[in-house]
Amino acid sequence: MSKPIPPLRERKRTVVQWEVSEVAASLFVERGYEATTVDDVAAAVGMSKRSVFRYFPAKEDLALGKFDTLAAAMLDVLSARPLDEPVWTSLRAMLEMLVPHIDSADKNSVSAPMQRVIFETPHLLAGYLERQHRVQETVVATMRERALAAGRPYAADDPSLGVLVAAAFGCLTAAQRTWLDGDDEGGFEGVLGRGLAALEGVG
Repeated sequence: MSKPIPPLRERKRTVVQWEVSEVAASLFVERGYEATTVDDVAAAVGMSKRSVFRYFPAKEDLALGKFDTLAAAMLDVLSARPLDEPVWTSLRAMLEMLVPHIDSADKNSVSAPMQRVIFETPHLLAGYLERQHRVQETVVATMRERALAAGRPYAADDPSLGVLVAAAFGCLTAAQRTWLDGDDEGGFEGVLGRGLAALEGVG
């Protein structure tokens, strides 16, 4: 069954959020996160400060809001995977969904420098990792439901699924750092692939 299409108003809101976050990212990269105010972002996008806060409750959300959108897309990919495939294969497909979003732009585009800003700003890094942790918990819950539907439920005290999910997201973070800091011409896809291959067969 195909996923219901969100209402037009919701789709418009998502488009505006994405556009505002792009402008904010450009300013954060150019001026620094701490030196850029919400007023600066509002002026750059032609909105009032109050309007910006309607889309982003806090300044941190301007920097990290895209992660929430991509996380939702990752969960959609996971939910669409065959129930009978190995856990690690499903997790790998979920993470590989990010490759086009990262490899579509080089390291001099806004996306990569903004990721550096996040990693180098303690407040943002803490927020990024906290968001990532919430997604991991959702992924574990989703995988438990899938295992139950497939007739192979996990015991309540079995930590193995949580370990696999944590390992997958650990690969993602390590791959992001390696790609940003390295001179690999193979792109993020190659770096992520090598990281995931290091744990191939564990699930």
